[in-house]
Amino acid sequence: MRSGEALAAWRQQTLEQLGPIELLFANSGGPPPGRFAGTDDAAWREAFELLVLGVIRLVRVVAPAMAEQGRGSILFSTSSSVKEPIANLALSNVLRPAVSALAKTLAGEYAAQGVRVNQLIPGRIATDRVRHLDEVNSQRLSITLDEQQKKMKANIPLGRYGQPEEFGRAAAFLLSDAASYITGATLQVDGGMIRAVM
Repeated sequence: MRSGEALAAWRQQTLEQLGPIELLFANSGGPPPGRFAGTDDAAWREAFELLVLGVIRLVRVVAPAMAEQGRGSILFSTSSSVKEPIANLALSNVLRPAVSALAKTLAGEYAAQGVRVNQLIPGRIATDRVRHLDEVNSQRLSITLDEQQKKMKANIPLGRYGQPEEFGRAAAFLLSDAASYITGATLQVDGGMIRAVM
């Protein structure tokens, strides 16, 4: 559901069935893995549509109504690549930071209308996407999947991949009124994996 028309229809159906939209969690999934040298213009355009324009279109159909209501919470799920580039993920490394900048921009623009905008960064969460990336990298490095996962876990201070429920609880907090004085913030759910200070 990437087109403006489809999103407008989704918004209308949501309003009719559930009432005003007060919460938005935007998670676009990830683009294909690959290095810069093997990525053509078509792949860059597709990834830009998925990661950046898709989120912009989604916010465009809900944020004005939230502002008019005087309340709302928007949360973007991005990637640890916004803090540290990830090997073999050129598309994500370049385009995800644009979504981080969008979150910070929107937080400033909508705060006076009571709309909060934050960003949630997953580390290695045990999802199908992460398993796929581990498989791709194990093949690229000519090692077993188990060896690749052990290698990744060795870089996580808590020594394991996170569970989807752990990520979900962090998202629920940032979207909820319990985080009513938090906007323009970034929360890492990564077991300590990201080494960046900020």
